Amino acid sequence: MSIIIKFFIAPDDTSAASSVDSGPDGVPGSLTCGNFDASEAVIEWESLLTGQSFEVLVASDEPHAVADLGDEGGPLLFVVSHSLQGALTGASTDRLAEVGELWIQERAAEGEVFDPEMVGELLSDLADLARTADRRGHSLYCWMA
Repeated sequence: MSIIIKFFIAPDDTSAASSVDSGPDGVPGSLTCGNFDASEAVIEWESLLTGQSFEVLVASDEPHAVADLGDEGGPLLFVVSHSLQGALTGASTDRLAEVGELWIQERAAEGEVFDPEMVGELLSDLADLARTADRRGHSLYCWMA
């Protein structure tokens, strides 16, 4: 699996969608990672942080796609739910570490292996990005290609 994932903030869906073709390169404060399904991961993280079941979150149609060119072999752009953004914003370092460990265990059950240090840094950086988005009144987005 070779997937490029970029989390970034934008004031609204229209502004975020302007980066769908090439990705949010050059956007200050963006976070780049890769090689996992971010659209599934954000649901898992939200479930772990908020206690909502994975099934309920999927049924609520999260995450909301802003642009999905996947049928054409293009990127996917979605907005992270307000609930997850808020949970990341309010999460302590210890809570993020706990969620990271639980997520690693969930993924291991599916045969995926993640480095605990990488996951810890990812969730910490993502929480910082969510806090910046909150301070600016923006939303957190994810671009995958």
